[in-house]
Amino acid sequence: MRNFIWSFVAFVCVVFSSFSQTKTIQKGTYISTNKGQKIKLNLLEDNKYELVFYSGEYKIKGDSLSFFQKEKAESAFNVVFNKDKKKTDKVKIKFIDPSYYAFFIGTQNGSEPVQYQKITDIKTKVDPEWKEIDVEFEINRADYLYFVYEGYESESQLSKFALPKDVSEVTVKYELDVLGDLNLAGFLDKKTNELKISEQRGKNPLVFVSEKDLKPENKSSKVIPLENQKISKFTYPGKEPLIAEDFGTEVLVDSVGTGYTPSTFDFKFKTEKTLKEALTATKTSKNKFLVVSVDNKNPNAKADFDSFLKYTEAQIGYSMYNGYDAQFDVFNFYLATANDKKWIKTNNISNDPSIVVLNSDGDVLATAKSSLSDKKSEFSYYDSFYKSLQITDAFYAFNKVQKNKKVTDADLISAFYKASATELPYDYHYEEDSTYANEVTYFKYTKVGLNKKEVSQIWKKLIEAHQKDTKPNRYLVETILKEIKNQGFYKHFFNEDRILNDTDFMAIDYLLKHYDAIQRMNLENEKGEAIAMYLGSLSAEISSALQQNTYISQEGIEGTANQNKIINVYKKLISSGKGDYDCYKNYFAFLTTESEMTNNDLILIKEFDAYFEKFLSTEKGNAIQRLDEVYATISPDVEYNYGGWNAFKEYHSNLANTVAWQVTLKPEHASYVKAAIIWSEYSLLITKNNPYYLDTLAQLYYKDGQKEKAIKTQTLAVKFLTAEIDEQTAFEIRETLTKMESGTY
Repeated sequence: MRNFIWSFVAFVCVVFSSFSQTKTIQKGTYISTNKGQKIKLNLLEDNKYELVFYSGEYKIKGDSLSFFQKEKAESAFNVVFNKDKKKTDKVKIKFIDPSYYAFFIGTQNGSEPVQYQKITDIKTKVDPEWKEIDVEFEINRADYLYFVYEGYESESQLSKFALPKDVSEVTVKYELDVLGDLNLAGFLDKKTNELKISEQRGKNPLVFVSEKDLKPENKSSKVIPLENQKISKFTYPGKEPLIAEDFGTEVLVDSVGTGYTPSTFDFKFKTEKTLKEALTATKTSKNKFLVVSVDNKNPNAKADFDSFLKYTEAQIGYSMYNGYDAQFDVFNFYLATANDKKWIKTNNISNDPSIVVLNSDGDVLATAKSSLSDKKSEFSYYDSFYKSLQITDAFYAFNKVQKNKKVTDADLISAFYKASATELPYDYHYEEDSTYANEVTYFKYTKVGLNKKEVSQIWKKLIEAHQKDTKPNRYLVETILKEIKNQGFYKHFFNEDRILNDTDFMAIDYLLKHYDAIQRMNLENEKGEAIAMYLGSLSAEISSALQQNTYISQEGIEGTANQNKIINVYKKLISSGKGDYDCYKNYFAFLTTESEMTNNDLILIKEFDAYFEKFLSTEKGNAIQRLDEVYATISPDVEYNYGGWNAFKEYHSNLANTVAWQVTLKPEHASYVKAAIIWSEYSLLITKNNPYYLDTLAQLYYKDGQKEKAIKTQTLAVKFLTAEIDEQTAFEIRETLTKMESGTY
């Protein structure tokens, strides 16, 4: 509870310094029972105390205690996730008593920039009169949540949380740090056995009872943030300063003399007098739809329409905040008149009132038996309705192109790109016959039937037609990247994953042919604008697509052929010098899986041997230096994928051990024993005293004839066994040592 926390802190900072101790006060744990807080007070041995999120020391001076506070290390944001098996594209946020303080919420997908909003701005939108203490609102689902408390003269506090896919509601409470020394006086109420603490005895005390007297309660699991930061100056693009430079020098006054500060953009819709003009205006604007309201039987239709526009303008203005932002302006609105009767009849619009949504070509995408006033939420930026319309429009556009015998190459690329680039909303559904779309809201969408075979054939011909291109087509490149990762038009059209086929490998060859040009294109487009298609490298994109695909679950000739083609793609990347860390990592993951399925690990051993020699061999520098050289090649934008430097080191030591272990298992790998010893020794340079790695190295020494060294190393493996090692493995390691010592290995 934000208000209480602040008042409590103010109280504590002024009052908590001495604590009156009587002979009847005993050491132990006490829990507060008022103020809505579960504040824990521990009076411990050795003059130690613990108070909720405080910890420190105390000194006894006569009958008083002096408390000395230590800085709180954990996140001040208490975040609890509520989960629901039914996935939606919205997540409900409940922020407990944000009051007037500078809190911000941020959302992030992948490594995209974090999008921040101020909690008080959201509060003003959802509860303009501030009637409720808490603020509840919805956000679009994201991969990560950020919560920030912006300090004025102190550091800002930021906590980042991973947001699981099954979370439907997030409850947030901020627990402010207490600053300064603690000052209070307290006494034990013998009648109630309560410890009461206040500035003066009996005056507004905090009440504590012994922990053993409290009834157990059900506690929600507190979510642990991925990271916490102290930020000297928290900001993001477009953010206003916490305190304006002219603070206190100018206050605007409204008509009744109340001071206020304007915080929204004065957004206004431009409505047209005729349907033709409205369509023309929509066609001129990119990525907008026209919403036609049919409300002819309502005598107050114009007034209701204007009221809806005014409400929607206010909501969009809140979102734009500092100035016009096209991402929030995605609909044009038009009120049908008597002059539109023919159009209404032609489009079989029989309901009145009705809402009809058109694309810029005038095609009907969705209809609803409703008035605009009943559909306010769907036209919010935070609703998935707009995404559903984009998908419907993409289906419609592709169907048109497919049926057009005079279609151009550019039209085809545009149609495939449009379908691939559109993001599917979480609440999106498909019909069983793979036509298009179920009703997501109360809107009914236009259904368009597409044939898998026909779509695949058109895509194949398009890829074939571009094999001789001298320079890459940006939109074709983006479509290929989506498609080979099962995120493109096929997934959107038919809601199916599929294995890579011949067309996909032809498309990958197109990427490889234009590799350098695409890398340059990824930095900026032909106009010099920085519009990235992907983070990191094209090699990482291709290898990730290969690794993600479902080829490993296939059996028979097709599956084998695909595996050979995948290996060939990796080899092309490596031989051309494009094989970066991402490429090798995915390649080794693929080869490891393949070796487990086919019991043939020779390719994995050979490829790792080449990688080790090129990047890791200690003959060209010490192990950490060599690793650091590889780590430095990873793009900062995607570094989070690897869990940091320690995880990076662990990956390589584990990989070296895994491949070295394969050599110990089969006599036919005897020619690699000496190389495997080097790999195994390397794994222990990076991760010391690992019993698994020591066991591998000992067995390699033994196979190489170095029996004394083998026994010594295996003895160390036994020495470093811990409780975390499973019993069977521990037994085998000890048994191996026994066999080595007895000469029966």
